[in-house]
Amino acid sequence: MTAPWSAGEEQQLLPVARSSDVVQVRQMIRTLAQQCRLSLVDQTKFITAASELARNTLVYGGGGTVRAGAVEKGVRRGVAAVFADEGPGIADVELAMTDGWTSGGGLGLGLSGTRRLVDEFDLVTEVGAGTTVTIIKWAR
Repeated sequence: MTAPWSAGEEQQLLPVARSSDVVQVRQMIRTLAQQCRLSLVDQTKFITAASELARNTLVYGGGGTVRAGAVEKGVRRGVAAVFADEGPGIADVELAMTDGWTSGGGLGLGLSGTRRLVDEFDLVTEVGAGTTVTIIKWAR
């Protein structure tokens, strides 16, 4: 997936460097989801996915950024968020996307669960160079 924004579409950029930044990400995503008129259920799904990815960016990636904004594709409108870090990367993406697998002490539903909560999910990673995850939720 390439960058989801067309020329001229406004995006917001936030750092993810401390726990309080995860809260800021959730607030930004909630505002964008409401502006794009996502249903309450879809707002909740997208906020949950963004919160998990922000936490992963902080904990596993050592911090990074999130860029988010409204997107359009034809008559469809939605919200996109791109989480990027320059951390260690993910050595085994297939394993990391497996339900129940965890590299930490969590439930192991992070990446695979996040993928199920959104309409579009793209993960690009390189060991030693970092990870970028792009998610999109379309209004129905």
